[in-house]
Amino acid sequence: MNITKSRVLLNDFKSCIGLERGASKLKEMLWYLTKVLFFLSALPYPSKFKVWLLKLFGAKVGTGIIIKPRVNIHFPWKLEIGNHVWIGEEAFLLNFEQIKIGDNVCISQRSFLCGGNHDYRIPSMTYRNGPIELKDGCWVGANCFVGPNVVVGFDSVLTVGSIIVASIEPNKVITQRPDNKSVKRWRD
Repeated sequence: MNITKSRVLLNDFKSCIGLERGASKLKEMLWYLTKVLFFLSALPYPSKFKVWLLKLFGAKVGTGIIIKPRVNIHFPWKLEIGNHVWIGEEAFLLNFEQIKIGDNVCISQRSFLCGGNHDYRIPSMTYRNGPIELKDGCWVGANCFVGPNVVVGFDSVLTVGSIIVASIEPNKVITQRPDNKSVKRWRD
């Protein structure tokens, strides 16, 4: 039998090992239908309506929330959003674990908050998930990736295209340079 260097055996793949969905299959199916109709649509449904739907499915959501079209939220029952938050077009919140978004946070277009992935080192490809927290005042620039087990500190900025796989201290600006080295600097 041939085994790849990462020892992934896709014929033995069990898609849900290590994933606690947090809701019944019926609730999840109803959410997916709701998500397709009202969140993934390009139609600009009112944010207040989307907030009401999120709350209906168990999300904790503050006031003054803007949710643009084509936003993909995986499990609303594992989502907490503070006050005055803006979530841009095509943002993807893959919250296998809790995603907590503080007050006055901006999540720009096409950003991906990825709360989990598979462990390629284990042949069964079990999940290795973790929570994500964006503290008050954060700005996640367009097309950023934020991985599991990351806390982005108060008033920090992740500039366009940044890849964040470790927690960020408060009041930092993170820039991804063309040579793929991350630059951390104090805000001016």
